[in-house]
Amino acid sequence: MPPALDIDKSAPLAERMRPKTLDEVAGQKHLVAEGKILRTLISNDTIPSMIFWGPPGVGKTTLANVIARSTNSCFVNFSAVTSGIKEIKEVMNSAAERKRYGQKTIVFVDEIHRFNKAQQDAFLPFVENGSIILIGATTENPSFEVNGALISRCKVFVLKPLEEDDIVLLLRRAVESPAGLASLNVKISDDHLRALAVFSNGDARNALSTLEMVVLNSEQTDEGIIVTDGSLEQCISKKSLLYDKSGEEHYNIISALHKSMRNSDPDAAVYWLARMLEGGEDPLYVARRVVRFAAEDVGLADPHAMELAVAAYQACHFLGMPECNVHLAEAVIYLSVAPKSNSADVAYMRARKDAVAKMAEPVPMQIRNAPTRLMKELGYNKGYRYAHDFANHIADLQCLPDSLAGTQYYTPSDQGVEGKIGARLEQIKEWKKAIAKSPKS
Repeated sequence: MPPALDIDKSAPLAERMRPKTLDEVAGQKHLVAEGKILRTLISNDTIPSMIFWGPPGVGKTTLANVIARSTNSCFVNFSAVTSGIKEIKEVMNSAAERKRYGQKTIVFVDEIHRFNKAQQDAFLPFVENGSIILIGATTENPSFEVNGALISRCKVFVLKPLEEDDIVLLLRRAVESPAGLASLNVKISDDHLRALAVFSNGDARNALSTLEMVVLNSEQTDEGIIVTDGSLEQCISKKSLLYDKSGEEHYNIISALHKSMRNSDPDAAVYWLARMLEGGEDPLYVARRVVRFAAEDVGLADPHAMELAVAAYQACHFLGMPECNVHLAEAVIYLSVAPKSNSADVAYMRARKDAVAKMAEPVPMQIRNAPTRLMKELGYNKGYRYAHDFANHIADLQCLPDSLAGTQYYTPSDQGVEGKIGARLEQIKEWKKAIAKSPKS
């Protein structure tokens, strides 16, 4: 019978499932796959000073722990939150003493961006003379948050958000591992794991913490814990809290106002407006809804509608009731008879769907700014073309992430001014086709 595992079941699931070897690390294939630079450095115990830069939950501390287990050096875990210059100097002096006897010291500094300039400067001479090998972890751009002298002596490794498949694999491992949830006999479908992976947005720690919450919130049966759609939804859905002034009728009447304007019925719209104002509704609340309507339902068919709606809001703010009733009536009637287009709202909702599903998609390198040398070396702004330097002020430049290249969110209507906007957009598309067909310079 195998020996019992030494597992602290009181520790959070994310901590219990923290990888101990490179083979257990999820994601970061560009760094830790066979033959990749970080795996080679760790395997050969030839670690240089380095900085791990990436969003939360992608494995910065995990990689440091793997290094701690793999190296023959003395490994010192250091927190930028709780340590000052005095503690830094004590650790540095101990490292210098160990160096005299031929032993290397690796100092891991979590959240190194929290150190001020003086604290970071305290590391510099010891990194320079080889007393320590510094490993820093940061969620912030080291170009801005780490001293230039220190960063020039460190190799920067950029860690990426985990892919959905990586997180699904990680979650399945947590469900089945004795260190994780195996003893609870959790029944959870692949679809549920996929939903958790999407919700986590590339953050392994968030995914494992949410899984633990879901399991604790699920039904315990004789066969184990069964995760249902309901128990999952309670933990990952984002619920909105509605403002409520006078119950259901309040929302019925604002809905009636919206739908009357949308259906180009000024008589009904002004009636529902009067019902709200005479019933004591805050005119600024109505004005805010009118401003929203101007963009959502009139939109680019009549861009002037937004100006009028905002002016009505300002009038309500200046005057209050009863004087501002006529300003709201003017805006409501104008919006009712204006040409209608919901193309901007539809475009946003289409884009929102992709944005939520692919929140971690990186900004294309060619349209990132590169104000620092490190960012230029990493390829930021490489290939950017300034539109005003080209015919029709349009360059051959991809601005969407690679996985969304060519996606169309905005489709103009033929209503009002938007008909001209649509014609302009078609002309732009033709120009871009011509650019794509032309020889690359």
